[in-house]
Amino acid sequence: MADFLVIVESPAKAKTIERYLGKKYKVKASMGHIRDLPKSQMGVDVENEFEPKYITIRGKGPVLKELKTAAKKAKRVFLAADPDREGEAIAWHLAHSLDLDLDSECRVVFNEITKDAIKESFKHPRKIDMDRVDAQQARRILDRLVGYNISPILWKKVKKGLSAGRVQSVAVRLIIDRENEIKNFQPEEYWTIDGQFKKGSKDFQASFYGLKGKKKKLENEEDVKEVLSQMKGKKFEVQNVTKKERKRNPAPSFITSSLQQEAARKLNFRARKTMMLAQQLYEGIDLGKKEGTVGLITYMRTDSTRVSDVAKAEAAGIIEEQYGKEFLADDKPKASKKSKNAQDAHEAIRPTSALRTPLSVKQYLSRDQYRLYKLIWERFVASRMSPAVMDTMSVDLMNGDVQFRASGSKVKFPGFMKVYIEGSDDQSDDKENYLPDLKEGETVSSDDIEPKQHFTQPPPRYTEARLVKTLEELGIGRPSTYAPTLDTIQKRGYVSLDNKRFIPTELGEIVLALIVEFFPEIIDVEFTAKMEKELDDVEEGQIQWVKIIDEFYKDFEGHLEKAEQEMEKVEIKDEYAGEDCEECGNAMVIKMGRYGRFMACSNFPDCRNTKPIVKEIGVKCPTCKEGNVIERKSKKNRIFYGCDRYPSCEYLSWDKPVDRQCPKCETTLIEKKLKKGNQIQCPNCDYKEEQQV
Repeated sequence: MADFLVIVESPAKAKTIERYLGKKYKVKASMGHIRDLPKSQMGVDVENEFEPKYITIRGKGPVLKELKTAAKKAKRVFLAADPDREGEAIAWHLAHSLDLDLDSECRVVFNEITKDAIKESFKHPRKIDMDRVDAQQARRILDRLVGYNISPILWKKVKKGLSAGRVQSVAVRLIIDRENEIKNFQPEEYWTIDGQFKKGSKDFQASFYGLKGKKKKLENEEDVKEVLSQMKGKKFEVQNVTKKERKRNPAPSFITSSLQQEAARKLNFRARKTMMLAQQLYEGIDLGKKEGTVGLITYMRTDSTRVSDVAKAEAAGIIEEQYGKEFLADDKPKASKKSKNAQDAHEAIRPTSALRTPLSVKQYLSRDQYRLYKLIWERFVASRMSPAVMDTMSVDLMNGDVQFRASGSKVKFPGFMKVYIEGSDDQSDDKENYLPDLKEGETVSSDDIEPKQHFTQPPPRYTEARLVKTLEELGIGRPSTYAPTLDTIQKRGYVSLDNKRFIPTELGEIVLALIVEFFPEIIDVEFTAKMEKELDDVEEGQIQWVKIIDEFYKDFEGHLEKAEQEMEKVEIKDEYAGEDCEECGNAMVIKMGRYGRFMACSNFPDCRNTKPIVKEIGVKCPTCKEGNVIERKSKKNRIFYGCDRYPSCEYLSWDKPVDRQCPKCETTLIEKKLKKGNQIQCPNCDYKEEQQV
């Protein structure tokens, strides 16, 4: 038997670490938590300083037995769970279950799973950090008190299966508040006047700016007519040519929230998928006989942009070799703005070695693993590169008192942009806009002056990326909570995703209205952010965990009593589906299930007939020419299109068919979703129509 036992969370990590440590070490996995609060009861003694009652998680008995046997045979046990609050708590629970001395230096932490990092961490074991354990324990107990007290009330008053949580309730509130903003939005009219100008062979655009040197808004058509009436001819005099040089700094290395946002923008990944792939890259990938299994990235739950000196030096070598010395960042690169809520416990998310370029490991990765690793590698390397330098130019064009303004820019030195440019949530293209070399006093003319009417648009619905960014800015939740929160509010049926944007459901609006009325502190953004800050203070040893829970529970208990007595029962009426059950003749109604809306017989439970809600798109099946194409959803909730005569006709398409045929080959056209809009294409030949943004 090995001299030392090391316990980690996952088998993948165990395999990697055991190879690094050698024959004297045996590494086993706890498969996550060993103990937790019981599912069948509250498990928190509110009369005895909120003492938690922990039990061995069902199904973990054999794992615990195996760990106990191995621990008794080992000379020393090391607990190497993840380097965050959750990992600290797992180590503490393991120490209790294995009867380890809590004062012994049994805790080992590392930010990356590489040979050097692992060996170095085992030179510096420490005691279990009880402040971090208490912070995690306080969060767990708070969430249990909220969930296990409010949920039963919602079951009685609304319907079975509902739940309420601190962070998830705030997330639902943000989505519903945004939806109300959109519904109540009053569009305002405004106009623009754009002119197409020409100097030599170069065309450029300028837009109306103002009158007599003062900026003027065009609020209606009368304003436009007034401006046009003051213009004399088509000639404009060039004035106020301003040329400047502007530096653009690279984005810092990823933190958890920015990784989720950028993966959504650039890779179309959901937050949950991003974290799953990042976990795989962190725990280790088999890179063949030469290197074996290696962790490719540092720990993926972090709110710090800090990077080690070793990593900086490695990146500098790559940059100088591949791009040249002029692309290296200064010795003191511009500090990135750090969130006021950042704990700075770990490094940023970066490659464990910049020398492992995406191309060099591509053959060992799945397609999605490769795409995420490439994103992380490029972001990190770019963050260590010099700023981009842009030449900007601004020009005023005067026609009497009427002033038009043109602005443009071009890249003088690409710097970090040679490797990576940060994505954006809006649809505007980050393209260069060249202006010709205009000089003050010369004349240009325009044959095309075009006024356009516009209306202000409501704020956009939240995408996953926007919601994560908002939660982070408000101080709601922490790196480990974003993905589970988004997952929970969808599984509960409080919100749904339409075209990758969150829309609240009727159920979500009903539940939120009740929580707002009876538990206002739960959905109060400032209160929830304050609670997160207090949990951070527990981790820092500045406050006792029992104190913050006691202060919360005093008011919460009163709200519970009021809700039990005064909350009225809400009847959610079934929506008539517009057809009758083909088995018993009773009306079919629309129900909300785990995977969305479906039709069910109103005579349930006597009749258990159910069927999916069919959404026709008005296109005949291209294969059989008899059926209609309908919208369907896969098990992973991805929309696809198929014939309603399935399985007689097996036509399937991920792209939406269009009720038109290709002018070249007469194949049914499809609507292809692209990054910057949709495009009508032929799936059979090269025919394409102009892209629609």
